[in-house]
Amino acid sequence: MINPRIKSFLNDRKPDEPCLVIDLDHVRRNFDAFRTAMPESAIYYAVKANPHPEVLRLLASAGSNFDCASVAEINMALEAGATANRISFGNTIKKERDIARAFELGVRLFAVDCEAEVEKVGRAAPGSKVFCRILTNGEGAEWPLSRKFGCAPEMATEVLEHAHRNGLKPIGISFHVGSQQTNTEAWDAALESAATIFKEMETRGIRLTMVNLGGGFPTRYLKNVPVLAEYGSRIYGAIRKFFGNRLPDTIIEPGRGMVGDTGVIRSEVVLVSKKSAEDRNRWVYLDIGKFGG
Repeated sequence: MINPRIKSFLNDRKPDEPCLVIDLDHVRRNFDAFRTAMPESAIYYAVKANPHPEVLRLLASAGSNFDCASVAEINMALEAGATANRISFGNTIKKERDIARAFELGVRLFAVDCEAEVEKVGRAAPGSKVFCRILTNGEGAEWPLSRKFGCAPEMATEVLEHAHRNGLKPIGISFHVGSQQTNTEAWDAALESAATIFKEMETRGIRLTMVNLGGGFPTRYLKNVPVLAEYGSRIYGAIRKFFGNRLPDTIIEPGRGMVGDTGVIRSEVVLVSKKSAEDRNRWVYLDIGKFGG
């Protein structure tokens, strides 16, 4: 269903070329919805979801922090008005020179998932805070992100202890339950693993304080999805269950859930054809690519 404001804009402008139209008021409503549903968690918007300067400026002015995957995204967030202490370099696989550049820009929070990455951060960003990403199964997500980034939970303790030995400040654990995650219970197992890691690190003299809950919060396309309040209730319940009275600080990294339903791509049908006289399928060609936008 097209937002009435966007529909009116397109009817008035009648653009000749494909375009993406974003309703910034809708972005702000989504930000406020996250803050209401998960008030105890710091919001780190995943810049890769939509890095348009107007979107970033709005979120920066609203008080959002930013999850950045590259130096380019860090610069975008800074240019939008964010300060460096509101930025996380959340990519677990980074060039050492990019870590150094982020450090020069004032960033002091980095993601890691192996000892080699820890050593790069130790050399290029001495004294910085780090958190270790662990693997999850991604069940229930339309786009699982469970294999490429992160380490086995039992390895995370070694990674974090290695960070401590390298002069860094290990502060916590992160994970990502998969994009467009419609199962509100998907965070449970990862939180249980995180709590186990917290306890083990304490026996090693290292007290962790933060859990990065990642993203995965869905947006509505054609199917209904659970409302944010359901996610907040379930996730906070799991945190209390596994961490007891020593609750960690928490971070969320909404991307798609923040901006996925806030805009419309306007496109034009260029051709409708068949591949043979007997072909029952119609091929519909647009003036825009599926992935290129």
